[in-house]
Amino acid sequence: MDGRASGSAPVTLLLGVQRHWLLAVNVLVAVFAGLPLLAPVLLASDFTDAAIAIYAAYQLVCHQWAFRSYFLFGPAIEYGPGVLSAHVGPEAMYGFVGSPELGYKVAFCERDVAIYLTVLLAGLAYGRYRERLPSLGLAGYALLILPMAIDGFTQLFGWRESTVELRTLTGALFGVASVWLIYPRVDALFARDLGPLPATASTSAGAA
Repeated sequence: MDGRASGSAPVTLLLGVQRHWLLAVNVLVAVFAGLPLLAPVLLASDFTDAAIAIYAAYQLVCHQWAFRSYFLFGPAIEYGPGVLSAHVGPEAMYGFVGSPELGYKVAFCERDVAIYLTVLLAGLAYGRYRERLPSLGLAGYALLILPMAIDGFTQLFGWRESTVELRTLTGALFGVASVWLIYPRVDALFARDLGPLPATASTSAGAA
């Protein structure tokens, strides 16, 4: 029996999830990527407690080292370790959140900003082109995330210090690759059990 013809509550719920999962994920990613950008805005506006709460929460998922983070409301958008160390000292430059003179850091490192903003943009693009986009294979995924692995691990082992351009580029590649790998498989999983999503529902989900 066609699952779409059944009026049972579980099937109805699954059909709703099938139609709207992408919208829900894009909204969640937008909130998750947006709060770190809100933190420096709050700090600059003297909403210190709310800003510190965001910084504290995102420490669970990001190191937030100031010399690898973007800054808002200052003379520069980022400060390398040498520059920041000269301003605030070599120890303070790790946890430094900002000052009126230098601006205030985003609650994500540069690479994470690139990853999650790209996941959001790629998710929105997927909603528009999902019918025509083939899923990415594991070999292609490995190739696209390899630059970030190389850049990240050579930093971790102390062999070199990356640049803001490399962190942004490799993070963006990782974000695109992750959406391209996962999202078509989610659609395929629903289609296997419930049948293809109607074209009108697919279009409206992408537009949302």
